[in-house]
Amino acid sequence: MTIIDLIKTRRTIKQFKPDAISEEAVLSWLEAASYAPNHRMTEPWEILFLGAETRAKLNHKTNFGGAPVVLALLSKPAATPFERDENVMAAACFAQNFLLAAHEAGVGAYWASLGALPHNRATLGVPEDYDVIGIFGIGYPEEVPALKPRSPLASKITYLT
Repeated sequence: MTIIDLIKTRRTIKQFKPDAISEEAVLSWLEAASYAPNHRMTEPWEILFLGAETRAKLNHKTNFGGAPVVLALLSKPAATPFERDENVMAAACFAQNFLLAAHEAGVGAYWASLGALPHNRATLGVPEDYDVIGIFGIGYPEEVPALKPRSPLASKITYLT
């Protein structure tokens, strides 16, 4: 599969099969993700693997679709607001690389933003100066949803003189 096909066929998965995912596989996808662009090589990402007790405390409405692996992605603090923005953008690139590496292996993911809520930050033990990029349920898809239509790219482009 070409990288363009990989990008265009990745979907957000809402329900997962109970089949286990090896830690070795997840770590290899995280390693690939670490090649994300990041200005000044700050490598701002940190990963938390969430066990059953933490998942229960987060009280996600579907328990992350029964995903066998759930992890949180954090972005480390920075000295200035501009550097913080750069770190968050780099961590988002890390997330996309991770999602694509998992998708190539036939594994899907659900990216939830609920980790940024104050009570969930406390549950995760996230320091105040860190950003929570997302909580990811990862597993083999129970079902792969159809492609949702996209706006024409031309409607998003402006040419400046």
